Amino acid sequence: MRVWLWWTSRTAWVCACLSLWLSAPVFAQKLRAFQEPGPFGKPNVLVILANDLGYGDLGSYGQTRIQTPHLDQLAAGGMRFTQAYAGNALNAPSRAALITGTHSGHNRIRGNADLPLAPEDYTLAEFLKANGYNTCALGKWALGLHQTSGEPFRQGFDEWFGFLSLREAFQPYPALIWRQDQQWMVPGNQNGAKGDYACDWFERAATNYFRINSQYPFFVFLALPLPQANLELATRTGNGYDVPSVAPYARENWPAPAKNRAAMITLLDRYVGALMNRLRELKIERQTLVLFTSDNGPDSEGGVDPAFFKSAGPWRGGKRDLTEGGLRVPLIAHWPGRIQPGIVSDQLVAHWDVFPTVTEAVTTNRTVGLDGISFLPTLLGKPQTNQHDYLYWELHENGVRQALRFGDWKVLRSGAGSPVELYGLKTDLRETNNLAATQPQLVKQAEKWLYQARVDAPQWPLLTNSPPVRLP
Repeated sequence: MRVWLWWTSRTAWVCACLSLWLSAPVFAQKLRAFQEPGPFGKPNVLVILANDLGYGDLGSYGQTRIQTPHLDQLAAGGMRFTQAYAGNALNAPSRAALITGTHSGHNRIRGNADLPLAPEDYTLAEFLKANGYNTCALGKWALGLHQTSGEPFRQGFDEWFGFLSLREAFQPYPALIWRQDQQWMVPGNQNGAKGDYACDWFERAATNYFRINSQYPFFVFLALPLPQANLELATRTGNGYDVPSVAPYARENWPAPAKNRAAMITLLDRYVGALMNRLRELKIERQTLVLFTSDNGPDSEGGVDPAFFKSAGPWRGGKRDLTEGGLRVPLIAHWPGRIQPGIVSDQLVAHWDVFPTVTEAVTTNRTVGLDGISFLPTLLGKPQTNQHDYLYWELHENGVRQALRFGDWKVLRSGAGSPVELYGLKTDLRETNNLAATQPQLVKQAEKWLYQARVDAPQWPLLTNSPPVRLP
């Protein structure tokens, strides 16, 4: 299959043909037998994952200074979740939770180390490929480097175009982008030039993939590295947000990094608008389940304090924090004719619920061995009888930390042997009033779950000091 990507240079229109081919299916032994289509046939699935976008960064979630009309329209035409949680508070482990349907007590990647998914890991892409879907991953991967078992085309994706590593994704004007197992030279960015913005390529690749596959069921995982900061640029200049234009914020009396970050979010919004327009043009919008979310809370490393835009909403913390500000993220679901418009849901969901939700939407059978539960009943306006006893997170970054969410309670613990902190989210949104001393039975239950929710992993011991982490 060939994907045609069109882009604009400063002087002319150019066209490139990228042959994104799939090598021998080394993972075939772990694919399951073809299953019967679900009650909705085989809807297309589009998962859009933003990078470091906070709960409060969208207009539909209370943002008043950053313009996000297309995402606000997406929310108005579908369902917006107010209690949706990221897979983790950091890039790689959050993505691992989403793509494998397992939380960070069970999945292989629990921090930002260069640890790949293994051949025995089972991904949403592999499930859908086994059920007759064409599959495509675009953008930022971070779940396996070159010549490892974690490369996207070894984890169920027919087509792959993007950044394999966390560090590669820092460069918005890269000279090279991976396509399958080869690096493709970006024509506008050679010899230090900055002519082609990487995310423009990813958006065009996605819309062209829709066109080519409009007659076949497809799954597209589009992980746009926006509004991620370039940490190296931030260290040098104090402004880590590299964007082609600061429009429409050039005249705002804001610090330069704030203008750039806002422009990146509005650019992300424009891409979503282009994706939805293409689905409508191809007359496949009604047969496409779209999920939009973010990998974790807002960062504070690019030169903007998250408080400037109230990016974390009412919550405390951000990226790298297991408080609500680092974990609670936007989640918008859109599926015309299936999801009623204008719905706001307080259903408790996490990224590892995406896998079973999609499987229930596309097949009559279920995948076992996942931590997630399907929230498809919620999407369809039906009673959600299956609920989580608790949500669990484990993050290995500057030590090891754990967190739980059950009912209206939130639990935090910093390392093995550390005391449990207990917060009542119903009245303590910012997790400042530790009630552990007054709720011994809840603390006892939380300690039991903190023990039961995880399995030991050699790379991720539950010790005070976590394994070395090479990337920030």
